Amino acid sequence: MIKLLILDVDGTMTNGKITYGNNGEELKSFCVKDGLAIASWIRLGREVAIITGRESKIVEKRAKELGIKHFYQKIKQKDKKAKEILKELNIGWENVAAIGDDLNDYSMLKRASLSFVPSNGYEYLKNKVSVVLNTKGGEGAVREMIEYLLKKEGIYEEFLDLWEAK
Repeated sequence: MIKLLILDVDGTMTNGKITYGNNGEELKSFCVKDGLAIASWIRLGREVAIITGRESKIVEKRAKELGIKHFYQKIKQKDKKAKEILKELNIGWENVAAIGDDLNDYSMLKRASLSFVPSNGYEYLKNKVSVVLNTKGGEGAVREMIEYLLKKEGIYEEFLDLWEAK
């Protein structure tokens, strides 16, 4: 059973572009469909971690909005940080699914039980992961990954029930 999702940010939760405003502020866009799926995964009693190599107040704000407790920035060795999270949660790599789009994600992707790359991810990774998604990063790739996992785990109906008007 997958108990923990590990998410990269730039290129998975976003389109991978970094935009700076006139005053030097960093701008990012997130897909609301990803956000709903992430929040739903958490409501279903599962865990989510963000491990990103960059630092951004915007990403911190997004993690808080979604209720993501495990949030780490400026991480160069993502597999080592993931291992710390696994120890804290008392789970193994067999309980982990991860998504990333570039070489700095490879160390954690190769250890995860199920690994995903968006359709516009780095070509090398596409031969190394469990699933190459049909969706691009920042355009619902995380949502596609979560729906794949919900169906594989047999809890897709529970996900839908979260949003049924009763």
